[in-house]
Amino acid sequence: MEYVKSKIRDILDFPQKGIVFKDLTTAFKDPQALKKIGDELLQLYRDKGITKVVGIESRGFIAGSVLAYGLNAGFVPVRKPGKLPADTISMSYDKEYGKDTIEIHSDAITEDDIVVIHDDVLATGGTMAAAYNLVKSMNPKKIYVNFIVELEMLGGRAILPAEAEVTSLITY
Repeated sequence: MEYVKSKIRDILDFPQKGIVFKDLTTAFKDPQALKKIGDELLQLYRDKGITKVVGIESRGFIAGSVLAYGLNAGFVPVRKPGKLPADTISMSYDKEYGKDTIEIHSDAITEDDIVVIHDDVLATGGTMAAAYNLVKSMNPKKIYVNFIVELEMLGGRAILPAEAEVTSLITY
């Protein structure tokens, strides 16, 4: 994963002053880095019986789709309000630079599903905690949580539910 890490760039003061944004688009555009991300994710979840991969808008859609394809699982998007066309359930949460709300289709997950929720970066954890709670409200058999990058100094893992099995490919 050192190669992937070398392809991630820092953007200073984005989306607001004082934030150092970890931009994974530079890793995603590199074929070797994208393949390494996909291969590592598949290795982690190949034998877990995953039936659905939930990707968080928008960068969680990229590797989440790669993972779903590789596992022969369905892909479920979690989006900002008003972006999903059918009935949804929603949750609001605090993030590192404001408040936000996410939604998922109300019929996206069943009690028979084994789910991995994927996002690109774990910062303060608010988005993933909200996504986890949305998915949990649908009573799947099991939920896994995954990130490509974890920013340990922000402590986001601490606000995720204790029962969540959390993995990150790269930590800073």
